[in-house]
Amino acid sequence: MSNSLTYKYPKIFKLESGKKLRNLEIAYQTYGTLNANKDNVIWACHALTANADVLDWWKGLFGTKNLFNPEEHFIICANILGSHYGTTNPLSINPTTGQPYYLAFPEFSIRDLAAIHQLLADHLGIKQVKTLIGGSLGGQQALEWSILGKTEIENLILVATNAAHSPWGIAFNESQRLAIATDRTFFANQPNGGLKGLKTARSIALLSYRTYEAYNETQLESVNDKVTDFRASSYQNYQGEKLCKRFNAYSYWYLSKAMDSHNVGRGRKSIVDALKLVKANTLVVGIENDILFPITEQQFLAQHISDAQFSSIKCAYGHDGFLIETDKLTNIIGHFLKESKNKKIIKLQHIA
Repeated sequence: MSNSLTYKYPKIFKLESGKKLRNLEIAYQTYGTLNANKDNVIWACHALTANADVLDWWKGLFGTKNLFNPEEHFIICANILGSHYGTTNPLSINPTTGQPYYLAFPEFSIRDLAAIHQLLADHLGIKQVKTLIGGSLGGQQALEWSILGKTEIENLILVATNAAHSPWGIAFNESQRLAIATDRTFFANQPNGGLKGLKTARSIALLSYRTYEAYNETQLESVNDKVTDFRASSYQNYQGEKLCKRFNAYSYWYLSKAMDSHNVGRGRKSIVDALKLVKANTLVVGIENDILFPITEQQFLAQHISDAQFSSIKCAYGHDGFLIETDKLTNIIGHFLKESKNKKIIKLQHIA
């Protein structure tokens, strides 16, 4: 059973920057039933342009007969602040002006996204999460929430993510924002503002999500006499237009800035010291030819999170492999969770 819900936070939400948001709404979906002990919670954090319907965008890993099965678990996925899919975002009404925020929306950080997950957990009366999982920007949220330490997280699964967003990743995001800013309509404060720029931004982003090998496999021409109208060109246009039909440029702008802000060491002694605050049994998964979140970033996480396990996946699709290679992820995560469960049983027997 799936439920699409909205939590209206009754207080003023203070962002990490010190700015405040009134009338915060959090859209989220749940699947399955919370058991009497409230210890069967699987919490998924979504990436940049995804939504709260994790059974849709992470098919093969989440769903009936999959590893995370709503018939066995209580699955939660919350739409993040700034996103297009129901949670407060730049197209929401600014209570001060009575008009949509647009570019007056306050900037927010990954740490703010984690804090909002905590607000929702408190609202739902959830004090423990059996497994917290996220990939890419979702992994950044999951990591920050784990470090926050206000909810007991038994298992933490971080896929294709990092401890701090890299200069390389920030450069990709800035290039996308530059593309959006070239579209004059972006500054016109209208719901469809910046869509031409967003189309270009998505085309740039796709190059960081995929690989040379992936394009050779899927977009290579079958004839040698073409000089225009290439498959790869059509593909870039199609993917840009596809996003424009379901997202808005203002949300994309703010979420890319939030990703840039990611650094678990900010306000703490160091990145390494921050990672030591993670108490969950942790699995870190990297994709060997990911050019946006190189595997060295996941190796760093596994090295500095206490007793973390590390595994890697070969995938021609690069960063997007975290959404595509669900069979491989199922195998890796399934073994990890089985080991984690066995360790817990042994520990309880030892205590007894």
